[in-house]
Amino acid sequence: MKLSGADIIVETLIEQGADTVFGYPGGQILNVYDSLYKYQDKINHILSAHEQGAVHGADGYARVTGKVGVVISTSGPGATNLVTGIANAYLDSIPLVAICGNVPNSQLGTDSFQEIDITGITLPITKHNYIVSSVEKLAHTIREAFYIAKSGRPGPVLIDVPKDVQIAKCEYTRQNPVIPKANKPCENIDDAAACIKESKKPFIYFGGGVVSSGAEDEITKLADLIDAPIGCSLMGISAVATNHPRFLGMQGMHGHYASSVAMANADCIISCGVRFNDRVTGNKEKFATRAKIIHIDVDSSEFAKTVKPAYALKGDVKLTLQKIIASLDKTQRPDWQSEIDTYKHTEKENLDQREGMTPRNVLTLLNDYLDEDTAVATDVGQHQMWTAQYVSFNHTRRFVSSGGLGTMGFGPGSAVGSALGTGKRTVLVTGDGSFGMCLQELATMVSYNLPIVILLLNNGVLGMVRQWQTLFYEKHYSNTVLGRKTDFVALSRAFGADGAKADTLDELRSAFEKAFSTAGPFLIDCTIDKDEFVLPMLPPGGSMDDIITKVGE
Repeated sequence: MKLSGADIIVETLIEQGADTVFGYPGGQILNVYDSLYKYQDKINHILSAHEQGAVHGADGYARVTGKVGVVISTSGPGATNLVTGIANAYLDSIPLVAICGNVPNSQLGTDSFQEIDITGITLPITKHNYIVSSVEKLAHTIREAFYIAKSGRPGPVLIDVPKDVQIAKCEYTRQNPVIPKANKPCENIDDAAACIKESKKPFIYFGGGVVSSGAEDEITKLADLIDAPIGCSLMGISAVATNHPRFLGMQGMHGHYASSVAMANADCIISCGVRFNDRVTGNKEKFATRAKIIHIDVDSSEFAKTVKPAYALKGDVKLTLQKIIASLDKTQRPDWQSEIDTYKHTEKENLDQREGMTPRNVLTLLNDYLDEDTAVATDVGQHQMWTAQYVSFNHTRRFVSSGGLGTMGFGPGSAVGSALGTGKRTVLVTGDGSFGMCLQELATMVSYNLPIVILLLNNGVLGMVRQWQTLFYEKHYSNTVLGRKTDFVALSRAFGADGAKADTLDELRSAFEKAFSTAGPFLIDCTIDKDEFVLPMLPPGGSMDDIITKVGE
């Protein structure tokens, strides 16, 4: 059948299994929006309040579903408003397809109204991008974009479609959804397996690659087989249940004490689908000096980028772990477990036991209201780290947070995408600083009556930056005291949502009761002290010798 380019875009999205897309209309993408109108019974479009909210929505949707997220924008500022979200997806390896309208081919390069070279701008932050020169190439380009976004290490792909290509017509034949390139295990695992057998203190460390490959079960099977503790990066949270007896939690700058110390003292680190960035290693010269590192990743560019592994295993994490597991016998390491118990005891002794509205008490109370598979999205800052430390997860793909880019403002849009992806209530944990960046997405939550509980930890400051200023900048609080007069409950009501203020734990409990029984969005303005710290903390460039576990150390 002969279709316009705009119809081909929508038909091909439906063909590839996209049932929900996010976006914002504008002049150079109007033809596609006209097609979305015609196909509205087959594909659901979520209108955001800002293109950044739309791309974060597609990102959150992809994280909780494992599907390719799709975002649509017009040219010029519409396209550039996607850039932060595309970079966010790129650094966290999230499969995303962004489709942008552009001026007609005849006007490209003339600085016409709202023309921008979005492919040039996004070249460093996409797996691949395209500008489609003819309608005949359009369907193939979209199919290839889905293939690239999902194959190997996932990531974002951008397609720029000039308006004349959207208007032109050509033959279209529906095809089956593309199948991502089949990943393979690493073939040579013998030396790495021998290293594990010989080790006295193995430690399993995993990240977002375990979620992407679906290797959650293999992680726990390996841990039980070799009697090893498990730790993770921020991106790995929720892949292993928080209450799993071998799971020590997040490792790194603000990781759990037991996890970070166990990794530092291990003699074999089995790292799975994770990169060793600076927040993990601290001082690279002092990082895991006792350990041989086995690094398993589908992307070989991560090998030796920061830390040199003894064994680099390029391959699918799940399939490679299956081969390693098959080559090992069950082993008990009682001395290592005894040492781990000591670390766990020390961590417990250092836990914040204060009463009142401490971050730990607030988030521990939140746990009482979460279902087993509730998605929890965060913005970026202290509240993000407290969520990683204290919120319990029992279901994979339920922690939705910006890892590599650390994008303040990620939370509201990603919470929208998470709620739509799961079809269930979602919690957004945010701070007054982060929430102020993209709070307009409250309009999206209200418009679609999404069941989103917003827990806003309000300390009146940019908490994480202030913490650094306290510790490392002689308390020079330059532009981190916000001093804003915003009434967030009144603001949420102005948008059409309900809300409550909580200055005590009893008030917070009452607010949770109301929030979790409300059909639509509900905001809780939760007061915490401006001088609360995220601890433990490894100073930037420090090592485990420098770990801070208490204020004043």
